[in-house]
Amino acid sequence: MDLRPDETVIYFGHPSWRSLKAFYLAGALIALVAGFLAWLIFSPFTGIVVFAAILGATILVGLVRRIFVKYTITSDRLVLERGFLSREIHQTRIDRVQNVNTSQSPVDRLFRVGRVDFDTAGSDGADLSFEGVDDPPQVAAAVDEAQRLHAERLVRPADGTGAQ
Repeated sequence: MDLRPDETVIYFGHPSWRSLKAFYLAGALIALVAGFLAWLIFSPFTGIVVFAAILGATILVGLVRRIFVKYTITSDRLVLERGFLSREIHQTRIDRVQNVNTSQSPVDRLFRVGRVDFDTAGSDGADLSFEGVDDPPQVAAAVDEAQRLHAERLVRPADGTGAQ
């Protein structure tokens, strides 16, 4: 992401590995069942190899899913980037953000992850969401800080000429 000359990054993150707990659990269960069946049908060595291969693939896919989702809050905008082969970028100006809502299910609270939804002015269902973030209140506080910095810059521009 290219920053403008007077733009600063306030928050940068990815979804937490803990946010993919259901994916990892399902992958581990499939690896265990497939490994056990291969153990019974072929040999103990084959069972271990099948288990390790499926578990390794699960961890790798989960890592790729996390790394290729980026959340950025700057002094001017919110940016959500996702994708490995194809790229999808959603962004909005920070002054368009009207509401910031955090949500955590009981399981999310246990794993200390959650979702942060941003309602923007004039949008029809195209609002941004940062899913699976560590410490959702910290992300909400980062938006508040970005809005404060943005407002200060409007009142006191860099050249010192006064309000725009």
